[in-house]
Amino acid sequence: MKRMKNIERALLVFVVSGCLACSNTSDSGLYQHKRDNISNVESVIKEIVIEDVLIGSTARLYLVDKYLLIADHKSTDKLIHVLEKDNFRYVTSITDIGQGPGEIAVIGHIEEDKNNHAFWVSDHGKQRIFRYDIDSALAAPTYMPTEKVRIENALFPHVYNLLSDSVSIGLFIKPIGTNDFTQSVAKWNMRTGEVETLGQEHPEIRKKRVSFAVSDKHGLFVECYAYDDLMTIYTLDGKLQSEIYGPGWGNRTSSRTPYYRKVAFCGDYIFATYAGENHSQEDHIPTKFIVFDTSGHYIKTVETEHKIADFCYDETNDRIILNLDSEIQFAYLDLDELI
Repeated sequence: MKRMKNIERALLVFVVSGCLACSNTSDSGLYQHKRDNISNVESVIKEIVIEDVLIGSTARLYLVDKYLLIADHKSTDKLIHVLEKDNFRYVTSITDIGQGPGEIAVIGHIEEDKNNHAFWVSDHGKQRIFRYDIDSALAAPTYMPTEKVRIENALFPHVYNLLSDSVSIGLFIKPIGTNDFTQSVAKWNMRTGEVETLGQEHPEIRKKRVSFAVSDKHGLFVECYAYDDLMTIYTLDGKLQSEIYGPGWGNRTSSRTPYYRKVAFCGDYIFATYAGENHSQEDHIPTKFIVFDTSGHYIKTVETEHKIADFCYDETNDRIILNLDSEIQFAYLDLDELI
């Protein structure tokens, strides 16, 4: 009898110990206290030399059909520069800056409309989204885009991914007060204007600031927090799949320490530019990628030794195209042997 009681006591201790060991995890939570599989790729980054056009330092990269579109946010002339994505040959520059017909006042997100061989351009000045036919826009200097959507003042899409001709998933911004705003991911019916919020608010995040990406292939979207060491992965209907807590989680939650800057699905992986606590407020542009699988498990860290201002993934050539705040402005990184 005494022996049985000792066995029961031992089992009780084992169960309690197991519960305590798991107290900082959940069904969806992944806690990554150490990410030390680091590859330095500086020597294999290849510079892209763009001739015949000067592009400002504030530029964003988009892939549309067989072209690389570079949105030049500081331009005083043409706002979009077009290159062939396979060889980076300069094709043309389009879209005048201004308030007139066919002009863009404040350029925002560019989104490919794959079903219609077109792309959409957000104008945050006119609060409109315009549709460009690819072939016509590149062939005719006097081409006039068509108005596709009017953007509401109270809730507007910062970036979005088209799921169909009329439905998208986007990262929405809602102004609150004079100098503040909230962010949320939502499904947007662009025909009716209906916005359905997806995902959920994390109870420990005081001010949500995230980057966002969508994968039609995997049926997922991901949020990466700018000032919290957190990444969340959801299905396209808003079901939480994973919460990925990095080594800086909980140290200074919602502080001004920069963590994630931009995220994208790259094939079967998630690439996110990541600064972390080794960067100061004045030098917050990350030089490295953290690579995850689509469930959020850590794969490796890719150190470029260059400040990464923006990037996009070229699926056809399996490479990342980079806009760098460095001695070279544009470059690319082949992924075929990296992962």
